[in-house]
Amino acid sequence: MGLERELEKLVEKKKVEQCELCHSRMKYLGGGKYRCSFCGMEVLDDFGKIKQFLEENGPTPQAIISQQTGVSLDKIDTYLRKGMVEIPDGSKFYLNCEKCGCEIRYGRFCPECSKSEVINNLRGSYQDVGERPKQHYNPDMAGKMHFINRRGN
Repeated sequence: MGLERELEKLVEKKKVEQCELCHSRMKYLGGGKYRCSFCGMEVLDDFGKIKQFLEENGPTPQAIISQQTGVSLDKIDTYLRKGMVEIPDGSKFYLNCEKCGCEIRYGRFCPECSKSEVINNLRGSYQDVGERPKQHYNPDMAGKMHFINRRGN
């Protein structure tokens, strides 16, 4: 669990603060995109690279996303566990709930485990709750994931 927390901290620290061209301050636009307040150059952080790739290519296996964006599989897994991207229904592979082991599409816990008193006391929120798949294996979705657009990013 210690390594997982360290990776989450790295993901959160990967913010773009200074423009590479003119060294001015970068403004966060949302969805992993930043714009220089002086020259207007736009840059994507790792999440932005994943989001843009999925928007352009649709649901795609995690390994291909990593290969095409340069974002490590560990970081992509962290984005899945944080509920920032999800595995679509019908995929061959899913995440597992950290408490009961059932399949979930994103997050750390299934809805049932998140409601348990132990998890509520430890977590204090429902942000790590994933969603169970509604349908099972669909060859067109095998191992693919896509961007979750729940926050309007």
